[in-house]
Amino acid sequence: MARQRKEKNAKDIQLRQPDRSGPTEKTLLQLAEERELFRLADAKQRNNRRQGQSQEMDEDDPNDEQHDDGLSLTAERVMETLLYSVTLTILHFTLDVLVQQQYAENIDWYNIAERTTQALMVFAALVYALHPHAAAGNVIPGLPPVYQLAARQTIFLAMSLVAGCYLIYISNEYSYIAVLKQAPPVGALWVWSVIELNLGLAVLSLVGSGLFFWRGDYSIR
Repeated sequence: MARQRKEKNAKDIQLRQPDRSGPTEKTLLQLAEERELFRLADAKQRNNRRQGQSQEMDEDDPNDEQHDDGLSLTAERVMETLLYSVTLTILHFTLDVLVQQQYAENIDWYNIAERTTQALMVFAALVYALHPHAAAGNVIPGLPPVYQLAARQTIFLAMSLVAGCYLIYISNEYSYIAVLKQAPPVGALWVWSVIELNLGLAVLSLVGSGLFFWRGDYSIR
């Protein structure tokens, strides 16, 4: 038979005041202070914070050879050079074919392939040397790094103006044989140099070529 718990009467419970006297033994805070646990914890936290900041700086270092995708800066530069140079070579090939068709020439695919291969090597060298990249060195040795971007833009601006004006000039003044040989590489260089410019300088380059075309009283043929 289960025993029933006897409930106490509220009158039988004695009321007492809580013990307000201080602890007779050392508290956990006092023990921690004696053993300098707080100081050690603060020192460890500062050390961890410094290590974390140092690790972030290493990850954000632009000179780091490896990226998250595993490619080094040099490999990225080579891949970007191939992308630009192959694209420009395709443009050169297209212009070469179009110019020959314009002058009703029989297309010699062997000569076109030979000129295209030569153009690929030239474009690859130019893009690798002049195209801005994190792994690229100074375009002008001895010039402070802060002026390197302006120097590249100046080079591309001059290249675009010269190439654009020269292409207009040979198309109107030279014989068709000279146009056949010079128009494709000059046209590809013109397009590339304008692409490398920022928007303001690109517009300025096109305006300069347009003024040359207008002042020379040339025509499109």
